[in-house]
Amino acid sequence: MIGILLAAGFSRRFGASNKLLQPMADGRPIALAAAQNLIQAIPTCIAVVRPENTTLAALLQHAGLTVFSCKESEQEMADSLSAAIRFSDNFEAASHGFVIALADMPYIQPATIRTIANRLNSSESIIIPTYHGQRGHPVGFSAKYRSELENLQGDEGARSIVKRYADAVCLLACEDAGILADIDTPQDLERIDLKR
Repeated sequence: MIGILLAAGFSRRFGASNKLLQPMADGRPIALAAAQNLIQAIPTCIAVVRPENTTLAALLQHAGLTVFSCKESEQEMADSLSAAIRFSDNFEAASHGFVIALADMPYIQPATIRTIANRLNSSESIIIPTYHGQRGHPVGFSAKYRSELENLQGDEGARSIVKRYADAVCLLACEDAGILADIDTPQDLERIDLKR
């Protein structure tokens, strides 16, 4: 099992500053917290970043992830995800499947991520966590979806695969509000931090 952290987005709604480097209430940058949660749950993790984002790359590498840069043509969500899946071929762990996490979701509990990974190991195909009926992240895919994940394009991410294989989706109910807490704006960060 391999964890994939998508950290190559443009964060346009956050403003001029790099969203993923913004500190949370505990002082950790958003992306670092997301990376630490992922690697606590899954020992082998990779992160995809934009080439110019050297500070972010160094931060994630220091956290223990293997970091690689996507090409300029691979910076929409699906493109960076497919690049990450191709890169994951370098790791034996990827033969068991993928848990795909977003770098702007720093509040997901490692136990939730671990449960998703464990369920994939026990033959479930696509695992999506839910909190009070709402679907969230990260999403787990068994290795049989490698080819389709590698060929994704555009900004939809893996949603098209989830739709195509709706019968294979296992919804995993959990008491982890972090699976819904993505940070798109400074207001999101302030609002979520205040609740904690």
